[in-house]
Amino acid sequence: MLHLTNTISDRDTTEQVLDSMDLERERGVTIKASAVRMVYDAKDGQSYEFNLIDTPGHVDFSYEVSRALYACEGAILVVDATQGIEAQTLANLYLALDANLVVIPVLNKIDLPSAMVEEVTKDLINLLGVKKEEIIPISAKSGFNVEAVLEAIVQKVPAPRRVSDAPLRALIFDSHYDSYKGVISYVRIFDGSLTPTDKLLMMATGVKVVPVEVGIFAPTMTPVDKLEAGDVGYIATGLKTVSESRVGDTVTNANKPADQALPGYIKVKPMVFAGVFPTEGEDYPNLKEALEKLQLNDASLVFEPESSEALSFGFRCGFLGLFHMDIIQERLEREYNLDVLFTAPSVAYQVKKQDGSTVIVASPADLPDESIITEIEEPWMALEIFTPTEYYGMIMELVKKRRGVFVSQEYPAANRVQLNYEIPLSEIIIDFFDDLKSGSRGYASMDYQFLEYRPGNLVKLEILINEEPVDALTAIVHKNDAYHKGQALVTKLKEIIPPQLFVIPVQASSQGRIISRANVKALRKDVLAKCYGGDISRKKKLLEKQKKGKKRMKMVGSVELPQEAFMAILRLDK
Repeated sequence: MLHLTNTISDRDTTEQVLDSMDLERERGVTIKASAVRMVYDAKDGQSYEFNLIDTPGHVDFSYEVSRALYACEGAILVVDATQGIEAQTLANLYLALDANLVVIPVLNKIDLPSAMVEEVTKDLINLLGVKKEEIIPISAKSGFNVEAVLEAIVQKVPAPRRVSDAPLRALIFDSHYDSYKGVISYVRIFDGSLTPTDKLLMMATGVKVVPVEVGIFAPTMTPVDKLEAGDVGYIATGLKTVSESRVGDTVTNANKPADQALPGYIKVKPMVFAGVFPTEGEDYPNLKEALEKLQLNDASLVFEPESSEALSFGFRCGFLGLFHMDIIQERLEREYNLDVLFTAPSVAYQVKKQDGSTVIVASPADLPDESIITEIEEPWMALEIFTPTEYYGMIMELVKKRRGVFVSQEYPAANRVQLNYEIPLSEIIIDFFDDLKSGSRGYASMDYQFLEYRPGNLVKLEILINEEPVDALTAIVHKNDAYHKGQALVTKLKEIIPPQLFVIPVQASSQGRIISRANVKALRKDVLAKCYGGDISRKKKLLEKQKKGKKRMKMVGSVELPQEAFMAILRLDK
């Protein structure tokens, strides 16, 4: 589409033009929503201006999608002809329908030998209730039939309402940080107009700014003299702090403000929590600054300071899912050159105490003493799995193993089944998606939403190394799994922890008793090497002397744990 509208020339083109991050290109996924403006000369002789927002599709980034949908009038639903409809396709489609958008169905990759054009077309007809001729078959790689998509936008998507004389109201749907221009807010103008000399007011935070620059995405940032109602563009605010320009806020004119802000977004709820610690203590301020900049770029990331006896000072971060956590870790290491250590992910539990109060526990180490707890509630999810029928049995087995409860099944298309389950979140954040993909050869896909908190038979599993509890290795597990998980973790840690000059006991403890133990053998110097024969008492004396030294060393020695030790909880089943 960028080529057909001459938005970019062939000389400037690259693979995945809008996916500018290295991570996006390597993994073949969209992580950040990107906006672009193009002008299309339609067959009716008119020129039309399109403002498009390219959104991610992965379940962990559905917040990005929902924000972008608020700013649009229509959505192009691109379905891969080789994969068919996936669970996240359905989830994003329902978001678009809830936002009352016009949906244009497009079938991509029809030129590939493995494309199932007929089957996927039938699935789309059943799902959307559209006629066959309304589904546009294209090949984005070769450019085949892409012009039909542009024509469909002209004919079906309504033009934005343009109320130019009303007070300015612009919705911030995304932002990023620039070291020269400060916070750059991506906006969709709903009412009024905006010029670079206007004094602006952020309605939620009350901050007033005169923009450094106002412009559009074409597809690089291009300054313009004016943005009008219906336009998508950016405002370089010059602000240096993240909290002053929030995603979801409404920008208005400070001299002639609007009466009412635009409806904001639902506050996003983090699902997975992990501790993030710098490996070098002096990197703590840099880590804080990096997380603040990432939060500006990704409003769904939340963090607060945390300290750990084993790992010193760091942050407790909340993520939307395990993939989201993985991406943040990669970005901290690549974009900010930080050497960070992530603890195993956990979820937020609701703990009811005997005095009637309820506390939210995001870190297992913060769990109160068992004597004052009446009940621990864990978050449960409504899980949808979309799969070819031949993998039905494998999925049933996988979910049952993870304490899932079967709810219902639907057959949206021939040879395809949608299975609905209820499952604890703690069971799906670790390796569930990987197991699902490998068991179904990549054909099954999943989507999940928060359901409710339910009481569970849960206990705290502690790991003691050299008889000291390591808070970063603490986990909350189901009582039936505590013994097996404790044993597996002790065995794993025994292999990972490097030997010291003294014996290191590794123990797992639950409900006040030790349930498993293993020793990491000491590195020993052969003190008998200098004894050539001679009396046995001489050898005993040397060994006894060595034993005393080891005992004294054990009292003052500290055990350094490698990063793999903290991630061992993730790889227990492997």
